[in-house]
Amino acid sequence: MTQTITGLFDHYDDARRAVQDLEAAGVAHRDISLVGHDKQEQVGTRRVGDVADPAAEDAGKGAEIGATVGGVGGLLAGLGLLAIPGIGPVVAAGWLAATAAGAVGGGLVGAATGGLVGALTHAGVPETDAHVYAEGVRRGGTLVTAKVDELLTPTARNILGDGRTVNVAERRNAYETQGWSNFDEAAPVYTDSDIAAERARYDRV
Repeated sequence: MTQTITGLFDHYDDARRAVQDLEAAGVAHRDISLVGHDKQEQVGTRRVGDVADPAAEDAGKGAEIGATVGGVGGLLAGLGLLAIPGIGPVVAAGWLAATAAGAVGGGLVGAATGGLVGALTHAGVPETDAHVYAEGVRRGGTLVTAKVDELLTPTARNILGDGRTVNVAERRNAYETQGWSNFDEAAPVYTDSDIAAERARYDRV
């Protein structure tokens, strides 16, 4: 039985290493997805308009993919850009990125709850957690999601639940103390300075 395991990271480098760890553990790159709002880590990725993604042709309405999601030779080789309502441009690759793009256009899971939230809940992530994950990406985090079979589930949970990963319950509480209740795609997109301040708030000492 396949399970969806998800980890939110404050720093792109930690998420990138988690992807590499998942692939080294035997999780196929087609079963891993990365969505990260980190403009500083787009060096070397293909930009919007370079390569059209067949999986996102019908996305429209604010969604654009600039590279083939997935990629050959590992997930990170397929990084491109995707625009998500309420989040803005993100570095993205993999099945969740394609689903989120379709969700924005209403073709796959509907856009009522937002492209990323809809894609996550469609994949089996609890809606309350999906809202935290989407908000985390909005505030500068990077989300790694893997679909794994029963044999690889414990390994994937260890990789996406180690000390590099955001504690979802704690982060939800932190957001709620700031007056947050759920991800709102109509909320203003975080600026670079907003994201820098948010990362500083949670940086490990």
